[in-house]
Amino acid sequence: MVVSSLADLTDAQKQELVASLSAIVVGTSGADVTADSLTAVATASGNSLSGAWASVFAQVVGKSGGIEKFCLAPGGGGGGGGGGGGGGGEAAAEEAVEEVEEEEADMGGGIDMFGGGDAGGGDY
Repeated sequence: MVVSSLADLTDAQKQELVASLSAIVVGTSGADVTADSLTAVATASGNSLSGAWASVFAQVVGKSGGIEKFCLAPGGGGGGGGGGGGGGGEAAAEEAVEEVEEEEADMGGGIDMFGGGDAGGGDY
């Protein structure tokens, strides 16, 4: 979800956003993620957070083993696999040796796509 303005969010969406951002702040600071700590961070940021949302997010983070499970490592994400790097010189050399050039087969005659012969007697 891309948030361009908080005014466009419903109350439930705002609560979820505040709860998740509070969980990131508390979890990455090394403190225990509890409902009270999430509420305290939300209040300090000038927002409010209902006890239900704080409790749900605290339980999810606690049961998962920490906020790290939900956050990408620095530089992580984006882009696909870049392939293996180096170390495969011998395998690459073997692969190059195994490649054999294919020869084009001689189809032996001048039949064109429209059924005409060499004389060009086709419809086109």
